[in-house]
This record gives sequence, C-alpha cells and structure tokens, in this order.
Amino acid sequence: MRTQSKISVAGYIVAFVIAALAFLPAIKGQIFVIPFALIPLIAGIEIMRLRVWGAYGFTIFLIAQLLLLPILFLRQGSSAVRWPEIAAVSVLNLILVAFFSTVGRSLAAAGAPRGRALPWILVSALCTLPFFFVQAFVMPSGSMEDTLLIGDRILVRHFPKCDPERGDIVAFVYPIDRSQSSVKRIIGIPGDHIKISGKVVYRNGIALKEPYVTHKFDEPNSYNDNFPSEPVDIPLQPAAQEMLSEDVRNGEVVVTDGKYFVLGDNRDNSLDSRYWGFIERSDIIGEPFLIYDSEEQSPEDALNGAATSSHQVRWNRLFKLL
Repeated sequence: MRTQSKISVAGYIVAFVIAALAFLPAIKGQIFVIPFALIPLIAGIEIMRLRVWGAYGFTIFLIAQLLLLPILFLRQGSSAVRWPEIAAVSVLNLILVAFFSTVGRSLAAAGAPRGRALPWILVSALCTLPFFFVQAFVMPSGSMEDTLLIGDRILVRHFPKCDPERGDIVAFVYPIDRSQSSVKRIIGIPGDHIKISGKVVYRNGIALKEPYVTHKFDEPNSYNDNFPSEPVDIPLQPAAQEMLSEDVRNGEVVVTDGKYFVLGDNRDNSLDSRYWGFIERSDIIGEPFLIYDSEEQSPEDALNGAATSSHQVRWNRLFKLL
C-alpha cells in the first residue's frame, strides 16, 4: 500500500484550500463560480488518491488561466488595467504551477497511477477557450430595465465582431468614461432619421412598436419625451451638442456614417444617445446573448463587483437568453 509523501499531502491540502476560497463567493450568492471551485476540489481528491494527473491536470488548468489573464484585464481598456493586481495574480499562479507540477513529478517518481489526462485537458480548454470569444459584464444601472436588471451578469459575444442591426442590444465603450462599458439598444443605424414625439420613437417616419420599453416616471420630461428638442437645464456632452447642431434635419436626428443611435429600454431613466450623442461602430464590443447569473444588488455593489450581502439570487433569470 502506497503512503502519502509530504509533498502529496501538501498538494491536496493546498488544493482543498483553493477550493474553499473559491466557494466563498458562491456562498455569498455568486453561484456561477461553483464550476471553477469544483476543479481544485477534484484535483485535491485525485492527489489524495495518489493519481499523478490530479496534480498535472490542475497544473494545466492553472497555465490555461494564466494565459487568459492578460486578455481579461486588457479588455477593460489600458486606462482601467490594475497592473499591481494583474502582477500579483500572475505571480501567485506561477507559484502554484511550479508547486503542483512538483507534486505531479513526486507522485510519478513514487510509481503512483497516472490517472486520466484527457478529462483535465478538456476541462482546461472548456474553462479557457470560450473567454477568447465572449466577455462577461455586470449591469450596474437600471437603464435597460426590465430587459436587464441591476445585478444581471451577462455574456457578450466578443468575436467574431457582430454586424449591428436595428433593435439589437449591444455592449460598447462608454463615451463619458472610456474605462467603462455600457449596454443599450440600437434604434438607428447610419442613414436613419430618428425622432421621439410624446414618448413614441419614430424611425424614418414610422412609429416603432417597442414591447420591451418601460416608462417609470409619471412626470413629463420635454427633452426625453420629445426629441430632438431644446434641453432645459440638462447638461449634455459635447458630442450630443454637436449632434443637435449638425445632424438634425426637419426635426429629426440623422444618423451619420459609421455611427449608431442607441437608447435604454427604461426610457425615462437612461443616459443614452440623447445625452452623449452617437456611438462609434469601432466602440461596439459585442452583442449580449445570455444572463448567466443575477443578484439583487445596489448599483454601487454591481459596479464594484461586490457580492450582495442579502444572498438574493434571481433564480428565474439564470441562463436566460437575450
């Protein structure tokens, strides 16, 4: 009967600690992390059973995550990248890679069974490759209610680049703060004539049927409800002022080439193209297609990525297609 070496004991203890730490966000409500917490748990069990590929497989998984890490950070925009954080996480991953590869070599040298390599290779690929094509976002505002709620976590198809069409929901670089992103619905594409009259949107002279739109404010807003119009005591971004001065024809905004006019579904409470102008085609990140998790959160917690203390998961929104 084979006995556990000190390095193998240390290996499964470290793996179990990583699994426990990974499960903490799930306990606080972020259940989407559970699959990632199961991986070190399984690795620890395999190392405890003296399976070489328990250690080697987890090493491959860590290497895959290490390769993905710079992409996830850099997608935030160079101005938003927290370099000390990415350096610390990279160093920790490298230490763990060296440690678990050493555990694997020790088990192999002791003649332990190799176990199965293919499941670990598949798991590493499935937990890494999709993130080259999709990007995760969290909704920090209610501008898209009730289509998207504060605390909805969504997946956005990042590649291949989408060809935006009228009515599509898109994620894009936020014009006011380019280190952030935003999600709105495309109302006008290049060449479209857009106006709003009595809260009804007209595109090329035709009133749109928009079952997804909500109106939650009873008080009228002349600028929101009848657009384009003269804003009264409403601060507009320079791009919006330029749009109103140069792109209005016969009381309609004409969408210029390479740009799009977007609105939030929560029309009475949305900062959108009415306030900061068109969005550039090059600033469109992708098209949301799935809500993979949803929590009752304050806008501040959602924006900062904090787990909600109330643990109120919106179960009916999980894995909802958009």
